[in-house]
Amino acid sequence: MGSHLVDATAAANAGASVAKASVVNRLAIIGIGLIGSSIARAARQHGLAGAIAIADASPEAVATASRLGLGDACGTDAATAVADADLVILCVPVGAMGQVGAAIAGALKPGAIVSDVGSVKGAVMAQLAPHLPGGVHLIPAHPVAGTENSGPEAGFATLFHNRWCIVTPPEGASQQAVDALCAFWAGMGANVETMSAERHDLVLAVTSHLPHLIAYNIVGTAADLEQVTRSEVIKFSAGGFRDFTRIAASDPTMWRDIFLNNKDAVLEMIGRFNEDLAALARAIRWGDGDALFELFTRTRAIRRGIIDSGQETAEPDFGRRHEDDATA
Repeated sequence: MGSHLVDATAAANAGASVAKASVVNRLAIIGIGLIGSSIARAARQHGLAGAIAIADASPEAVATASRLGLGDACGTDAATAVADADLVILCVPVGAMGQVGAAIAGALKPGAIVSDVGSVKGAVMAQLAPHLPGGVHLIPAHPVAGTENSGPEAGFATLFHNRWCIVTPPEGASQQAVDALCAFWAGMGANVETMSAERHDLVLAVTSHLPHLIAYNIVGTAADLEQVTRSEVIKFSAGGFRDFTRIAASDPTMWRDIFLNNKDAVLEMIGRFNEDLAALARAIRWGDGDALFELFTRTRAIRRGIIDSGQETAEPDFGRRHEDDATA
């Protein structure tokens, strides 16, 4: 399956139309961290669900979600939350998908859509598909949005605005179910594109997984250097290192599961990165300024392209929490 783009105009129109009436009568969100709580806030703000049920294994997270009014019903039992739900979104670590799928399978009603927000899609399909009963539609998705913060208090309603959500329907999926899920994400302000799970995992290995792995490694290396004390690393952090520390502050459980569940694509990208890094080292060793200048010119153009596409701005903290979202 290739990729299919829902352009910005179509997405906006879809979002406007679905906002007039509930997309789903009952939405169930399993896992109420940054993404789950942002979905709850955005769905409420845009009128995309008649009722919202929330489940999380952490009693503390459930208590916080209840206090914040994120759901109409909040509890620790996932099966109870999904009962009679039209749309179920799993916002749990990729490695827990199979366990959650088994827990909710018996409570899912015929015709329900089961989706997720994981950064890996092939492994999610493989874990969930064996558990879901016939008549239930498995339509995985991945909102390409987030911050380094986690927990139900970290979410905000505009997290997905003008960010991409990639939907990866399996072969033979119901087009009606795919359209309904795409409309839901468009209703929260996201741009939506569909593609195969395999293509998604390769693309995200380049654009997200490898950069995170590099960030974790650079920050770890800096912390381990014996000749540089930890206080000096913190005190003299330049802009580049600070950016790496923001990425490296991301949820460790989530990223552990991402790397283990997308290992083939990630290892392929690591191999390519090592080859390019070796070439860069040779250019520095032999004083090849032309090679360095050519590389830096190409990478600068990519940065400008990202800004031109609307996925970044020159202003700080683009796409992260703003003051007007603090109570959203």
